[in-house]
Amino acid sequence: MVQKRIFLFAAKLGYQTRSFEEAAKKLNVQLVYVTDRCHQLDDPWNDQAIAVRFETPEAAAHTVLEHAKESHVDGILALGDRPVVAAAYAARGLGIAYNHPLVVEACRSKLRMREIFRDVGLNVPWFRKVPLQPAPEPALLGVTYPCVLKPLSLSASQGVIRANDRDEFRAATERIRKLLDSAELHAAREPNLAHMIVEGYIPGEEVAVEGLVTNGKLRVLAIFDKPDALTGPYFEETIYVTSSRHSRKTQNEIEACMQSAVAAMGFSHGPVHAEFRLNKAGVWPLEIAPRPIGGLCSRALRFGPGANGEWIGLEELLLRHAAELSETDLAREPQASGVMMIPVPRTGVYENVSGMERARAVDGIVDLTITAREHDTIAAWPEGSSYLGFLFARAEKPEQVEKALRKANALLEFQIKPVLPVGHPVTGQIKSADA
Repeated sequence: MVQKRIFLFAAKLGYQTRSFEEAAKKLNVQLVYVTDRCHQLDDPWNDQAIAVRFETPEAAAHTVLEHAKESHVDGILALGDRPVVAAAYAARGLGIAYNHPLVVEACRSKLRMREIFRDVGLNVPWFRKVPLQPAPEPALLGVTYPCVLKPLSLSASQGVIRANDRDEFRAATERIRKLLDSAELHAAREPNLAHMIVEGYIPGEEVAVEGLVTNGKLRVLAIFDKPDALTGPYFEETIYVTSSRHSRKTQNEIEACMQSAVAAMGFSHGPVHAEFRLNKAGVWPLEIAPRPIGGLCSRALRFGPGANGEWIGLEELLLRHAAELSETDLAREPQASGVMMIPVPRTGVYENVSGMERARAVDGIVDLTITAREHDTIAAWPEGSSYLGFLFARAEKPEQVEKALRKANALLEFQIKPVLPVGHPVTGQIKSADA
């Protein structure tokens, strides 16, 4: 039997790719990494990855096609919003089932997504595309309050700010302008840095949905409740818990809205992650992306039991789907589970954390991983986009999971040096629960 070969597009190799590596070894699948790095480096991580630049997706796809001449390719997966576009072009060139490149590119623009949702009759707030230079005057734009300002293409709620009046609007605009003008984003060649989108604030609770599309048909894998109120002024996410505590009727409405969003965007094959708001007017799609849930959050999901009575992770399920192996219709485990993306309390230099053993000992906690590196500068939202780490819990009921995550997080104490004028760092002890 010929070994299955999957190309995995990822902006960097880290915790999530390690999970794919473990699943690939278990399935006897050859995993070929396609990563964004300098092609002149001689395999510095010894992973035999194909070096590409994701900011030029068609050129990246061409590089992949050249490598693919050496052997067969059975499937393609992509992690993150930037790699997924190059993956789509490569899949089209290889004749592999995947989303069309134009479909994927449309998801990189929050403006285009809003237009598509509006045109098919889904719930959308009013919205405007607004240039950042010269500074916009909200009174001339027909803006009503509260409203939300956000970059067109960034993810993880980076740069998303709520404004309740004209002064807050102008302050938020300046903050977003500075963020989009940063050297980091220009170096990464992020698109759409000269404009933002302004839209009406949508009140209500928020949920996230993980799904898998096969030949245009959606299968909902999990609905995550977000028990923390995401009301602004910034929208850093924290806790995800599944199974959802919403009524079966509400869950059916969420799934129906997601199916409509998948059809509207034209997704045809692969994982999909979406965010929705819920209120008396119904279900409001915020964003949908043709990729799996980011970071380490996938560890909150397990499926099965399989042929051997075992539970498998999301990475293995996605590899099976991409390689067209068996057992891709396994149900999510009935036990409640959840993840806390440990928030960043303030911008500064991360030094260390204490209380980890006490947090791990909390009933229901199954894992704690600190992903922040010592002496690295970390940014709080809205400028930030990376968390301090991840807490995971499992229990019989969702409320027990939420309680365990909050209790464990309250036991963590982070040492962060505030960023002050030159040469005067002052150590501050910060509990993660303060965020």
